[in-house]
Amino acid sequence: MTSVHSKARSLRHSQSDVTLMAHLVRRAGFGARAEELEALAVKGYDVVVDDLLHPERFPDLDEDLLERFHSEHSDDESTGWTVTRWTYQMINSKRPLQFKMAIFWHGLFATAVSKVTNNPMMRDQYLMLRDNGLGNLRTILQKLARDPAMLYWLDQQQNHAAAVNENWGRELLELFSMGRGNYTEDDVKAAARAFTGWTIDQTFPRYPSGYYDARFVYREEDHDHSAKTMLGHTGDFNGDDVIDIILKQPATAQYLGKHLCKFFVEDDPEEAAISAVAETLVASSFDIRATLRMLFTSDFFKEAAFKKVKSPVEHVVGTVRTAGRYTDPWEGGIDALVPTMGRMGQALLNPPTVEGWHTGREWIDSAYLIERVNFAAELLGDPTAPGVSAMADRIARGRRAVAAPALVDAVLYEMGALTLGADDKAAVRESLELVGDIPCGPPDRFRETVARICRTISASRQYQLG
Repeated sequence: MTSVHSKARSLRHSQSDVTLMAHLVRRAGFGARAEELEALAVKGYDVVVDDLLHPERFPDLDEDLLERFHSEHSDDESTGWTVTRWTYQMINSKRPLQFKMAIFWHGLFATAVSKVTNNPMMRDQYLMLRDNGLGNLRTILQKLARDPAMLYWLDQQQNHAAAVNENWGRELLELFSMGRGNYTEDDVKAAARAFTGWTIDQTFPRYPSGYYDARFVYREEDHDHSAKTMLGHTGDFNGDDVIDIILKQPATAQYLGKHLCKFFVEDDPEEAAISAVAETLVASSFDIRATLRMLFTSDFFKEAAFKKVKSPVEHVVGTVRTAGRYTDPWEGGIDALVPTMGRMGQALLNPPTVEGWHTGREWIDSAYLIERVNFAAELLGDPTAPGVSAMADRIARGRRAVAAPALVDAVLYEMGALTLGADDKAAVRESLELVGDIPCGPPDRFRETVARICRTISASRQYQLG
């Protein structure tokens, strides 16, 4: 017969599994309530990691339904509509890491519609990053070097054998692969010359039928075939040769390793973690899937819970998922999430500069923080929100009442195995005047109580962390 103590140990082990799973799902996806986390914990951590890394195992969402119910917004020339579709996928897809990687690469290879002014090109770049984001860095860079939005964004169509434009060559080295201090101005010039003749075809006229789909074009007659010396290598290099040379540089693995750690692990990652990721990148020939498998199963990842400020996209999508909103394509208002994220400082498809977004504490300056708190409080403070109702009903199941401290703990758990310090939990109870035993009925009243607790937790410092 199982003793009470062994049952307690089993229960603690089970909750620790859920807590670790919650950390994984927040970082490799957009968070989940306890009900979903418990089901994932039964599968096991390594199995869930493997599933996340293989999105093709899960069916795609039917985006046609979303367009059918929001035809007033479904303009393919509208960046807002492209981001709305992206947001709907992040909320509902069984392939969360695929969409999380699209955000990662979009932040690293920052391209903005403010200059491109052509949503079909921006849409196609997003789809390219989404569909290739877990593949090989060589392939990703090769596709990026042929991406019409990127080429237009960095003036590559003005890079000719007789008149070299260095913008693309410079940013490829500085921001997209190696980082400052790891190349010379001569290397930039050589890279730019290697990419002469890489351009796009005409995308106009815009009206009356809209933009034509843009295509990459290589013009042999406009390519500089002279010998070039770059990063210690000499030859008649073309663009793909430049990418191969970049991948041979130790700085490339370190640079990408740091960005992966800042995105998935913590805002200020340890050098040991960066080096471990860089070593895996090199050993796997820059296979992103293999590298993320190592990262997600490492001790440094598992020990980094709540050491990273959630980006506006993570904050908005995670809050929506907790509230159980926008799970049906016909629910109105989902398009409003796009400007909401923008007011918090992250307008997808329109980063502020080629450097992308400055992350970490800069996400929570005073203006942005007010937007974050108000948004979460409105959604999670609604007792009729499907997710809030579901959490309240799970807590109340089989109970007549719950002691106030236990109720706050239960709500934190249901919201995704969140944590608060003892003083913060006491402050929640005090601010809501929760004392003694809280009745679990009638259901509507108890849901209101749970919603008030959710709303208060969402204003906490800890809720801003992922």
